[in-house]
Amino acid sequence: MRDHPRDEKTPHPDVWTGRATNRFQWLPALAGAACLALGIELAVDSAWTSGVVSLAMSVVGCIAAGLLVLFGTLAFLHVALKVDRDALEVRCGHMGLPRRRIPLAQVADADFDPHVTPRHWGGWGYRWRPERGTAVVVRRGEGVVLRLWDGHTFTITVDDAEAAVRVIRDRLRPTTPGAPGTAH
Repeated sequence: MRDHPRDEKTPHPDVWTGRATNRFQWLPALAGAACLALGIELAVDSAWTSGVVSLAMSVVGCIAAGLLVLFGTLAFLHVALKVDRDALEVRCGHMGLPRRRIPLAQVADADFDPHVTPRHWGGWGYRWRPERGTAVVVRRGEGVVLRLWDGHTFTITVDDAEAAVRVIRDRLRPTTPGAPGTAH
């Protein structure tokens, strides 16, 4: 079997997968874990002298803030994109939530964007901006921009986004009998 770079005529696999990771998200996750630990420490072993209500508020506040930050950052530590014959599926974090499945029938076209940045979307995570559309941004760099038939766009940061765009476009092409490259 010859090893050669993939070009436009090389068949694509049945399922294309890609992902992007933001290792810097571990820092806020650690801060969230520290806040959670502080809340637990206050609840278990506190020499608090200002009253039970203020102690309870501090414990609940630290635990709630810790859980929010911890799970909010871990959910967007990485994003996985899967493209099969019928749809694209975007899954975030280790639990795969939030998740979005977009049937290819709803996709008008796909474009490569080499400069997706969290700054343009208002930060990391699952984002929506009226003038830009929806995005899952876990790091700066290359991404896939889907143009949907309903006029909306959906952007995903993913490594090797150019290959993803080629696969998506290939699957969006109509297979007309007698057209070049199709079986008769």
